[in-house]
Amino acid sequence: MLSLTRTWAVMVKEFIQLTRDRLTYAMILLLPIVQLLLFGYAINDDPRNLPTAVLVQDNGGFSRSILTAMNNSGYFDITVQARSQAELDRVLERGEVQFAVIIPADFTKRVVRGDAAQILVEADATDPSATSGAVAALASLPSQALTRDLTGPLAARAPGRAPFEVIVHRRYNPEAITAYNIVPGLLGVILSMTLVMMTSLGMARERERGTMESLLATPVRPLEVMVGKLAPYVLVGLVQAVVFLVMARLLFEVPMSGGWIALGVGLMLFIVGSLSLGFLISTVSRTQLQAMQMSVFYMLPAILLSGFMFPFRGMPDWAQVLGQAIPVTHFLRVVRGSLLKGVGLENAGPSLFALGLFVLVVGTLAMMRYRTTLD
Repeated sequence: MLSLTRTWAVMVKEFIQLTRDRLTYAMILLLPIVQLLLFGYAINDDPRNLPTAVLVQDNGGFSRSILTAMNNSGYFDITVQARSQAELDRVLERGEVQFAVIIPADFTKRVVRGDAAQILVEADATDPSATSGAVAALASLPSQALTRDLTGPLAARAPGRAPFEVIVHRRYNPEAITAYNIVPGLLGVILSMTLVMMTSLGMARERERGTMESLLATPVRPLEVMVGKLAPYVLVGLVQAVVFLVMARLLFEVPMSGGWIALGVGLMLFIVGSLSLGFLISTVSRTQLQAMQMSVFYMLPAILLSGFMFPFRGMPDWAQVLGQAIPVTHFLRVVRGSLLKGVGLENAGPSLFALGLFVLVVGTLAMMRYRTTLD
């Protein structure tokens, strides 16, 4: 028969064991809270106030009214006043802005004459979901932007046909194919998931089996241990990346626009950074279960806050700050920029610098923690 006394004794024992494992106990409590906060506050699939660059070649009142109407729509935030087409292309290619607007020099003249006036809006469509809402809002711009300007002698231009037309060019992904955005980004998620977990679990497994003590008895220095442990996984990561890119091209026809040098540098930095993070996790965790829990705890914000699943610019400022601290965010910018835009080292410089800084900081912390473990 079932003994309530014995069952109660086992339950008490399990609760005591759980509270002694503080790391596991903290994960159980923190993981649901983190999920609630991220999904409730950080995730937004309709981003607003997207950074926009403008090249105004017509300084008339109509141009100012159009820019004001775009700002008032809530989707556009004019942050760059470009002086040339080259500057406009540069900030769009580097990902500093989401849209580039060109108002031609003869815009006012064409509106007054009723002569098919046009403005050009170029969208960075590497992430179609980030621009869809703003592009849809442009449909009402011609009928609303100049309502206060077309008065008096120009009142005849107001009714009937719109006074101007908005031409939208979706650059880098003109057909808005979702796979062109998701598949390159998936490379960063897969590398993070496999490399961080493999490294952290491998070190924790050695500690559980007692082989770490044998290693500590040798004259091998901590830096030599770290390099020796991580070097094979660097090769594993490179093989994963090559196989992934080949399949992305053959199965999904993902564009390969170039930028191979920037992609290669970013890939090496990201692999070393992910392995260093796994090594750091292994110095904190005492068991494989704890290593797995900490790896999962890292992967959740890495997927949600990096711009992989949801538009990065749609998140609130505090979430973007957290996302900037995650290496996946910067690697996604490098791989998407290289494959879809063909960016080189110069334009990928800020993201590569962030990845290098992450490697330096996390590698240093891992070495310090490992020395403490040795002591």
